[in-house]
Parts: sequence; structure tokens; C-alpha cells
Amino acid sequence: MRLSTRQAWLASLDQPRIEAAIAAAEARTSAEIRVSAAPVFWGSVKRTAQWAFERMGMARTQERNGILIFVVPARRKFVVLGDVAVHSRVGQEFWDGLADTLSREFRKDRFTEGLIAAIGQIGVQLAAHFPPQPVAVNELADAVDLGESEPGPRAPA
Repeated sequence: MRLSTRQAWLASLDQPRIEAAIAAAEARTSAEIRVSAAPVFWGSVKRTAQWAFERMGMARTQERNGILIFVVPARRKFVVLGDVAVHSRVGQEFWDGLADTLSREFRKDRFTEGLIAAIGQIGVQLAAHFPPQPVAVNELADAVDLGESEPGPRAPA
């Protein structure tokens, strides 16, 4: 991930395509998928991703089957988090595959394509474990979260 500023990274994204990919993946499953782009912060990326997961209501879905792709452009890092029901059904190979997809595409500065590919993988896997409900309810927004309410700078962890 070479674009070092969050603004440059966000400008490089095709957010409507990402949101359409989320909607298409969620049409195949009852699970919820979110993407969040974090502002600059100090401290642990994983802990901040966990905080964002909570802040965004990912842990309050009915089936506890949300997945968050949390990207920190300024630190050139990302974390993919899944709720408890997801963890109980998918193996480490699934998480490793998502990380490989994102890393490979991000290294080529193909951020939109990387996110869309990862979202597609998530949709396929979650459809096998969490089929769509007869009455589909979109519990969480499909929009890319810009993390405007992330915690302020913290001491390194």
C-alpha cells in the first residue's frame, strides 16, 4: 500500500463499486460486511479495529455474523475481523486467503479491486454458513465507513 495519506487512499477508491460489491455479497447471505478506513491514530491497529467493530454495531447483528475489513492507509496496514459465529464456522485458511488477496492487490495499488475481491470471497464463504433469510434485513449500512469518530491519538501499545 504505497499511498501514504488517507485522503489519497480514499480518493483512489471507487466507493460506489465497493458498496455494490457489499450489497451483492450480502444478497447471498444473512451476514453483514463492512469496510472502514481509519484516520491517523497512535496505538494498536488490531485494538482500534476491535473498537471500530464495536462502534459500528458489528457485534450486535442478530446472528453475530459480521465481518469488518479495517484499513489504516497512513500505517499501510489492515485487519479483517469476524464476529463469534463466523469464527466458529470458518478456518484459518479463510482468514489467510483474505489477507493474501488484500495484500497482493494493495501492493499493486489496486485498492478497490482488492476490497472487491475480498468482499466476494467473504460472500461466497458466508453464504455456505449463513444462507439468506426469507425476509432479508440489512442490519448495517453498506457504505464505506470513514471512521470519523475513531478515538483520538493514544500512546503506543
